[in-house]
Amino acid sequence: MTMLSTIRSAVQKRSQYNRLVRELRALPTGLAVEDLALYPGDAEAIATRSIYGR
Repeated sequence: MTMLSTIRSAVQKRSQYNRLVRELRALPTGLAVEDLALYPGDAEAIATRSIYGR
């Protein structure tokens, strides 16, 4: 992988991460907690696992 494609990939992943965190935080609490079993405070951890696989 070239340096440019590595940087491009990192930027795309960060953009996806930021978008997912925003979307998770924007979920109504009732929907997130009761229906999806997600705590909005865990948005960063969920996004990290989803986007970066960690």
